[in-house]
Amino acid sequence: MTKGISPRFAAALDELGLGEVAARVRSFPEATRTAAEAAAAIGCELSQICKSLVFAADGAPVLVLMDGASRVDVARVRAELRVEQVTRARADVVRETTGYAIGGVPPFGHRTRTRVLADRSLLAHDVVWAAAGTPFTVFPMEPKDLVTHAGGTFVDVREQ
Repeated sequence: MTKGISPRFAAALDELGLGEVAARVRSFPEATRTAAEAAAAIGCELSQICKSLVFAADGAPVLVLMDGASRVDVARVRAELRVEQVTRARADVVRETTGYAIGGVPPFGHRTRTRVLADRSLLAHDVVWAAAGTPFTVFPMEPKDLVTHAGGTFVDVREQ
């Protein structure tokens, strides 16, 4: 059975004046929790997937938007944020911070406001695909628009 768009994400789209994005959300009968699963379901390159990853930077949540073919270099995130320690956030922290479960975290429309870093690798594509609030839904958007709506800053934080 195909799952629909998350009500929380639909409300966030309306708040941002992006109601038309809801019409472009694609739902899949199988979960697209990983970038590889999402790329296979959509039929796009792995690097066209925008992963929304939550880290703890000296204990404070920070969202990193990364292309699906790359890994986050936590040392680069630490340097960018000028903090002592950066670790992956626990699943309960991700849900508490964003309002979504890991595998369905969209790049914006979160429960709380966090700092957002977006890797420049996303700019290699005209369109990227991101989670739409569930592990079964994704939506397309131009990378610059996506990062603007997320309140993010473009940085270089992927592993080389």
